[in-house]
Amino acid sequence: MKIFVVGASGRVATELIKVLVENGHEVTAAARHPENVSLKDDPHVTAVKLDLHADVAELAELIGHQDVFYFTAGSRGKDLLQTDAFGAVKTMQAAQKNQIKRYIMLSSVHSLEPKFWHRPGLEQIMDYNVAKFFADNYLVNQTDLDYTILQPTALTEEPGTEKITLGTGKVATNPISDVAKTLALLLEFDNTKKKVISMRSGQTPIKEALAKV
Repeated sequence: MKIFVVGASGRVATELIKVLVENGHEVTAAARHPENVSLKDDPHVTAVKLDLHADVAELAELIGHQDVFYFTAGSRGKDLLQTDAFGAVKTMQAAQKNQIKRYIMLSSVHSLEPKFWHRPGLEQIMDYNVAKFFADNYLVNQTDLDYTILQPTALTEEPGTEKITLGTGKVATNPISDVAKTLALLLEFDNTKKKVISMRSGQTPIKEALAKV
């Protein structure tokens, strides 16, 4: 498949693109600084410059025809409104304009549940969750895209186990490679379309967990 990844120089996207290429896909890796895309020299990866401050028409022209769209971009608190919130919404509008149905969003645990944002560990990212709420809510309620919103808990650099738990529980962590593998494997499970999926480290192999969504 032809796959477009926004935020392609980020930690999760770097691992995601590796898995997508290993699985035989062609990836357009879009980033504000495409020179920082780690697999930019791979023959199955095309690195392009994308600025989420651009308007929908510009974004749609750059995106072109794709089979799947991933949004993994994040400003790390530096540009929440224009990148994490409205930037994401504009890519949804561009995807619809280009008739790309499958849209996968990397989000954050409880992004659509403000009642949990005051919990320890989440109150420190309140502004981020507000931005993600804006984008995720738009995706669910204002588009006809075949979305999946994946909501991991805190990301860590530790080695992945390829085993996860779906659903919420006590605040936990996710190795970045396990989040990336889960994002990639969503493509194999049509039952994950139109779903919001929370995840954390666990004991269930990723494919087995996704099959039960």
